[in-house]
Amino acid sequence: MATRHLYVVRHGAASPFGELTDVGHQQAHLLGERLARLPVDAVWHSPLPRAAGTARILGEHLPGVAVGAAAELVDHVPHVPEDVPPAWAGFFDGYDAGEAAAGARLAESLTARFARPAETETHEVLVTHAYQVAWLVRDALGAPPARWLAMSCGNTALTVIQHRDGTPPALVLYNDMGHLPPELRWTGFGPGVRP
Repeated sequence: MATRHLYVVRHGAASPFGELTDVGHQQAHLLGERLARLPVDAVWHSPLPRAAGTARILGEHLPGVAVGAAAELVDHVPHVPEDVPPAWAGFFDGYDAGEAAAGARLAESLTARFARPAETETHEVLVTHAYQVAWLVRDALGAPPARWLAMSCGNTALTVIQHRDGTPPALVLYNDMGHLPPELRWTGFGPGVRP
């Protein structure tokens, strides 16, 4: 039975302008060293510069592996809950039905392309954004759509999901930052503890 191995990662730390910072470059190189031990077939990335830059660096550590953009991996809000939790009220303030519908369509295209078995054994790296990592994990667990709101993801953290015919998806690893020294482990969301 063929397994589709997805190595889902959030891009490296980025500036407010969306470009990788020096820290982001360090994080991406360390992740690349980790991924170089795996039989990676392809690296797909969001078209946004912070993800494309991360993927380029990963490609340096994966000679001969195709690196390409996938529009489905672009940063977006995948689901707007009917009852917005109070902690998220400011985030969703002014978010209209059209934006919510567009985000839902992008989320559906993301899972339709990547969250399914492949015809042959495949190992793919997806370089994307925190919300897309959360959405793919939520999908793998069969959790309600609003569950993505409670998941945080570190820069270049590794999440591994396996898809195979006839069985539910397997969440093998979530938000693993073991390849990063403590000072480079951060979600990018607030000054919290760096595990």
